[in-house]
Amino acid sequence: MRGRIPKPTHLKILEGNPGKRPLNLDEPKPRPLTPTCPAWLTGEAKREWKRLVPELEAVGLLTIVDRGALAACCQAYGRMVEAEKFLQRAAKTGFMFKTPSGYLQQLPQVSIAHKYAAQYRSFLALFGLSPADRTRLSTGESVDEADEMEQLLRQRPGGR
Repeated sequence: MRGRIPKPTHLKILEGNPGKRPLNLDEPKPRPLTPTCPAWLTGEAKREWKRLVPELEAVGLLTIVDRGALAACCQAYGRMVEAEKFLQRAAKTGFMFKTPSGYLQQLPQVSIAHKYAAQYRSFLALFGLSPADRTRLSTGESVDEADEMEQLLRQRPGGR
C-alpha cells in the first residue's frame, strides 16, 4: 500500500480522534495476552523487552500478535546499544580511521548506531511510545495530584 502507515484505531481513540474521521470499529482485535520474550534476542534487547512489556500492558497496547514487532523494536535497541558501547571505547582514538589507501573513513559503528536508533524510534512510534506520540494520547486517567511539577504547570497562566 502507498502512503502513510495507518494508525491503529486504539491509538486514535487514545488521541481523541483529532481528525474526526470515522473510526474503524470493525478493526481486528487480537487477544490482549502478553507475548513471550523470544530466546534469540540479545542481552540488551531482552532487558529492553522486560522494560517495555509492563508499560505496554499497563496502557492496554500489547497483544499476542505484537511479539514480532516488539522483538524487532527491542533488537534494534540492543544493536544500537552495542554500537554505542563500541564507539565509547573508540572515543579515545576518534571515530575516523585511515584506510590502506590513505583515506580517512568513519568507523562503520557510527552508521550502525544511527541506523538502529532510527529503526528503534520508528518502532516506538508504532506502539505510541515516543515522547511526541505520547503527547497525543489520553488514557482518561487523571494526573496524580501529588506531582508537584504538574500542579505548577496547571497553575501557570497559559499552562495546560
